[in-house]
Amino acid sequence: MSQTTKHALEASLKELLQQKPLNKITVSEIAENCEVNRMTFYYHFKDIYDLVEWCCVEDAAKALKGKKSFLTWQEGFLNTFHVILENKLFVKNVYRSISKEQITAYIGPLVHDLVLGVVKELSAGMTVSEADQKFIAGFYEYAFLGIVRDWIERDMKEDPEEIVSRTSILVHGNISRALEAFRTDRISSDPVR
Repeated sequence: MSQTTKHALEASLKELLQQKPLNKITVSEIAENCEVNRMTFYYHFKDIYDLVEWCCVEDAAKALKGKKSFLTWQEGFLNTFHVILENKLFVKNVYRSISKEQITAYIGPLVHDLVLGVVKELSAGMTVSEADQKFIAGFYEYAFLGIVRDWIERDMKEDPEEIVSRTSILVHGNISRALEAFRTDRISSDPVR
């Protein structure tokens, strides 16, 4: 029942965002539109921004579910764009109402998991430290989030398939090369490092 109520509150918020900006919506309106009382809202969320964060994380998790391998990361990245497009009004409202850093904070961990999954898969059998794997994943996470934020900033006009295709060209082989360069068994004998 708890997840059902959360999803109902999410639907209520997204419906209200069709009519007015986020900063004009109250908890009472969300609860009334959802046909629950305010206390039910506060049982699940501390405030509207907590609900917004939950919505962002839920949508991103759906987009990336099962798409965290080297062979499927492009599909996960593309699904992220499609989920944003499906919720365009919600995303634009949230993007205008809260800081860009908060959007990154919501979506960042999921993108990090996507990229770290790819890095871990490609580093299997290599002697690359956990810290170096996280560093490489962080680099690509930052790039992916920047691409998504810029796309939202430009009103989501560019074709997501084109963005993912171009990103794939840049990424192809580079994560493997980075892992190879960070191999600890190579570092001790590599004078350049």
